[in-house]
Amino acid sequence: MTTETPVVVGVVHQNSGPGFVIYACQACAAAHYPPQPDVLTVLAPPRRAGSAQ
Repeated sequence: MTTETPVVVGVVHQNSGPGFVIYACQACAAAHYPPQPDVLTVLAPPRRAGSAQ
């Protein structure tokens, strides 16, 4: 199925080349895919050397 208004439902990151984005139509995305978290906000900040723990 093709759509005029695709919605991003996932992003696949790869360490050995470019990743890719998974799209779906709005009706499919709302019904079958939960919202994806931003990976940069999910990860804990890195600990710095010499910082108190």
